Amino acid sequence: MSNSGQYPISDVTYSVTSPLSHLPQTFTAWCNSHLRKAGTQIENIEEDFRNGLKLMLLLEVISGERLPKPDKGKMRFHKIANVNKALDFICSKGVKLVSIGAEEIVDGNVKMTLGMIWTIILRFAIQDISVEETSAKEGLLLWCQRKTAPYRNVNVQNFHISWKDGLALCALIHRHRPDLIDYSKLRKDDPIGNLNTAFEVAEKFLDIPKMLDAEDIVNTPKPDEKAIMTYVSCFYHAFAGAEQAETAANRICKVLAVNQENEKLMEEYEKLASELLEWIRRTIPWLENRAAEQTMRAMQQKLEDFRDYRRIHKPPRVQEKCQLEINFNTLQTKLRLSNRPAFMPSEGKMVSDIANAWKGLEQVEKGYEEWLLTEIRRLERLDHLAEKFKQKCAMHESWTGGKEDLLSQKDYESASLMEIRALMRKHEAFESDLAAHQDRVEQIAAIAQELNELDYHDAATVNARCQGICDQWDNLGTLTQKRRDSLERVEKLWETIDQLYLEFAKRAAPFNNWMDGAMEDLQDMFIVHSIEEIQSLITAHDQFKATLPEADKERMATMGIHNEILKIAQTYGIKLSGINPYTTLSPQDISTKWDTVKHLVPLRDQMLQEEVARQQANERLRRQFAAQANIIGPWIQTKMEEISHVSVDIAGSLEEQMNSLKQYEQNIINYKSNIDKLEGDHQLSQESLIFDNKHTNYTMEHVRVGWEQLLTTIARTINEVENQILTRDAKGISQEQLNEFRASFNHFDRVRHSNGMMDPDDFRACLISMGYDLVVLPPFSNNRDDCSLTGEVEFARIMTLVDPNNTGVVTFQAFIDFMTRETAETDTAEQVMASFKILASDKNYITVDELRRELPPEQAEYCISRMTRFVGSDCPSGALDYISFSSALYGESDL
Repeated sequence: MSNSGQYPISDVTYSVTSPLSHLPQTFTAWCNSHLRKAGTQIENIEEDFRNGLKLMLLLEVISGERLPKPDKGKMRFHKIANVNKALDFICSKGVKLVSIGAEEIVDGNVKMTLGMIWTIILRFAIQDISVEETSAKEGLLLWCQRKTAPYRNVNVQNFHISWKDGLALCALIHRHRPDLIDYSKLRKDDPIGNLNTAFEVAEKFLDIPKMLDAEDIVNTPKPDEKAIMTYVSCFYHAFAGAEQAETAANRICKVLAVNQENEKLMEEYEKLASELLEWIRRTIPWLENRAAEQTMRAMQQKLEDFRDYRRIHKPPRVQEKCQLEINFNTLQTKLRLSNRPAFMPSEGKMVSDIANAWKGLEQVEKGYEEWLLTEIRRLERLDHLAEKFKQKCAMHESWTGGKEDLLSQKDYESASLMEIRALMRKHEAFESDLAAHQDRVEQIAAIAQELNELDYHDAATVNARCQGICDQWDNLGTLTQKRRDSLERVEKLWETIDQLYLEFAKRAAPFNNWMDGAMEDLQDMFIVHSIEEIQSLITAHDQFKATLPEADKERMATMGIHNEILKIAQTYGIKLSGINPYTTLSPQDISTKWDTVKHLVPLRDQMLQEEVARQQANERLRRQFAAQANIIGPWIQTKMEEISHVSVDIAGSLEEQMNSLKQYEQNIINYKSNIDKLEGDHQLSQESLIFDNKHTNYTMEHVRVGWEQLLTTIARTINEVENQILTRDAKGISQEQLNEFRASFNHFDRVRHSNGMMDPDDFRACLISMGYDLVVLPPFSNNRDDCSLTGEVEFARIMTLVDPNNTGVVTFQAFIDFMTRETAETDTAEQVMASFKILASDKNYITVDELRRELPPEQAEYCISRMTRFVGSDCPSGALDYISFSSALYGESDL
């Protein structure tokens, strides 16, 4: 309970007319125990304090201070003035009275009067009770538990039913005055007898008045807690300071508790470090695996697995790593504050080892993500090329189907002169068509070569098909040349050739090839990644559409030749066979393909417009991601700078710094939703295969790394301030001293760098400014002497304390630790030895029974299990050596 407390009247809710209420009787007895020192007493608590005179007298007795002179009048306002003087005095002691007014006391309000007396008891009888830094109530309860622990049938857990049988009160008396009560004769089934025995002995021999009624306590299901606390607090004050052994035992318990807690922290550190290193060991081989998949789906699944690792599996490990560093720093601080040796983890489990392992993990992780994206781009390109290869091969194979058989025919051997001439013209048209298809064959070969260069998984099939086409093409060339040679031998058949058929064939073939190319281009697959690329395709398509009028003219001209043939045949009565002897193309073929081209043009328009819409959507995603990233990136950097300024700011106390850092931490946690939203936008971008963004310099990886660094920095900074608070409280360093240390550090840090660290020269200057004799004269000075050399040696010794790893810099935490050791006292092995010697009655050894009698069971067994046997001639069997044990606690020997 602090010195400045608030004691609401609502804590007292008993009626003075209730037979079960002990408060009026208890509080009256307690008041009389103090008033009789002034030669007076009260009879009725609700009446005798109404004029305020005895209330002021009571406060003077229990506080030892003089109150203002009371008003002697008997009027109501005189009484109110006196009561107000008493209440003002109570408030001056740091007590905030709630709902208690002078008018209620003067009017005899029982509830208010009892509440006021309870407030006085809390402030002057209970508040100052403290056992091992506990609050007043907890400290009083802990004191009772320790004093009554060895007694049978006594188990003090509260201030009501634990006291009903009277054994706890008798145990308290017997523990301090065993000559007053024979505890072995007490019976648990005689609670009234036990209570009355305790009341009578306390009143007769301990000067503690009887404040409770035995029958009321026994017959009440739950005795009044405040009445019991008031009465028990009298025993505490009666026995306080009675035994020096208790203080010694408390010191030992405290030291042992620190040692046990440190051991537990060491075990937890080892376990957490092992688990984290094992996870890193298992994860790195997975990230190092660069076995590429053969399909886009499989690679996208790998990317999804990697996203799950970044979103789900890695963040808890980042927190574990941060917590591990915090635990290590806290442990080292506690060891240093308790004057213990520094903790050295097992080999390979140092914080630096874990940091190096983590660094290796992140390097492999970065390379893995880049590899995944590269592979996805490669597979996307391969899929596009493979589909394009299949389409071109299918069109070529469709065209070449039957051509070898046609070229291998020897129909000219039995043909008439007219037929032979027709075959010659037909062959020339075929050669023209063959030459037009040369580009497609070259394109097929080029695509196959690129698929091989990109390591296409089914390259064998592609190569086989490409080789078959090339071999067939070579064979077609050979056969074509052989047929020409044969036809040229019968050149005498050419006189009767129909020039119109020949002209139609010559014009129809390239026009047909143009239409094939147009249909191929209109159905060609495309892949783009930006608005500019799709606009380029649209421009090319617009240029193609601009050529359609000229193409239509060519079509009409070609069809005009056919119409001329029909006209001539009709004019001269020529019976046509319906087959052009020079080409396989018919007018119907030209018309059909032309209709197909006109049909494909608007379809191509629609595909391009749909791609424009998709690229516009991708651009919106880029801008949406960039808008957030350009805000989040600078925000993280700003917070990092603000946190670094707070950690060295000398304005305010450490608690105010802690509150400020906690507020920063909460703001950072609250900002997490923005990071999550940016992650969502990033995922949408990757799912849309967006791999670049010209609108921002921040990538998701930059933001992730910055966010993790920000979380680690705020957690580490909070831990440093917590350690400073722990150092201040444990070492008794005042806030003014800490501010002075911080001001000195900041001054010399800002001299050169202002980065939160000092180099050795700045550190030496800082120490000299604080009164250390470390001045070193130049080597050429004639005044160098032993004092200068001593200053160098002393500064070298100090540097080994503040920079044990030879990093060349002194951090603020190391500076505070050093100044704390220089200005504060700590427990020593000699003090612990002296405490054990008190428990051992000045012997150089201590027995098991003495340890179990004077220490709590857990600490007693801890000592017994670790103390070695005492070697000496005049000692009983089983005597233990507490001297070597005390040295081991502080690292002076092995425990």
